[in-house]
Amino acid sequence: MLNGVTSGLNIRPDGIYLDCTIGGGGHSSEILKHLGPNGMLIGIDKDEDAINACKKRFQNMNNVTLIRGDFKDVKNILQGLNIDLLDGVLIDLGVSSYQLDTASRGFSFRYDAPLDMRMDKRQQLSAYDVVNKYSLNHLTRVIKEYGEEQFAKSIASNIVKNRPVNTTKQLAQIIEQSMPKKVVFSRNGAHKKTFQAIRIEVNKELDNLFETVMFLIQKLKSKGRMAVLTFHSLEDRIIKNAFKLCATDCICPPGTPICICGHKKSIKLVNKKPIIASESEQKQNSRSTSAKLRIIEKL
Repeated sequence: MLNGVTSGLNIRPDGIYLDCTIGGGGHSSEILKHLGPNGMLIGIDKDEDAINACKKRFQNMNNVTLIRGDFKDVKNILQGLNIDLLDGVLIDLGVSSYQLDTASRGFSFRYDAPLDMRMDKRQQLSAYDVVNKYSLNHLTRVIKEYGEEQFAKSIASNIVKNRPVNTTKQLAQIIEQSMPKKVVFSRNGAHKKTFQAIRIEVNKELDNLFETVMFLIQKLKSKGRMAVLTFHSLEDRIIKNAFKLCATDCICPPGTPICICGHKKSIKLVNKKPIIASESEQKQNSRSTSAKLRIIEKL
């Protein structure tokens, strides 16, 4: 979705752009190709490995500012940089390829590693804590709500029975044993939903996401754009609802004879339906199959 993101942002050479989850710097690198010497890129990530990788990648660039932190703290981050308005914002949600492919981080069921899943290794809560310390009801709720997993109760019950669960391999085996074999074989990764749910819980990925997006929309200059990449229905729904609200004039209840809310739209939808990866990209990168790109422009 690299080209879709950069073309969607409609980059101004002298603009100020914010990459809220810079990761390995792939999207930022492409944004920088379109920026002139007076342009500026701000990259945020709470993963120390990501920030260190980008420091090395952009060490010769004078117009890049890297911040280790949660993009949901963007208000304080922008204040600290004395930046009021932005020309463009990119939010690439979810887990990075580096995090998935680094076995020791404990994000993936493809490797046997200690349960971790922390994007920010400074925080205390880890996947081990969620799996081994949450009550049965709490764990069931996490798996059901964040994983949309129909076998959540069975999975949570078997996790509790088999505690302590120390590794990703142990967890994956318990998940498989908690659902019918025909489901395990029919799904493309029987463990995905539960691993996703635990990861979201560990990193509080959905907390304050709506409010942060609404704040960043306010911080866009006129004609400035925001591009958001989502990878599952929960976060995509939040982004869709935020964009819909800001792209609507009256939000009074249906049947109200005259508008009393005074709400005015502040954005337009650049793409009314989400952009998905091309067939060729999906073949080259299987992780892109679930990606959805939504783009808006400030009025």
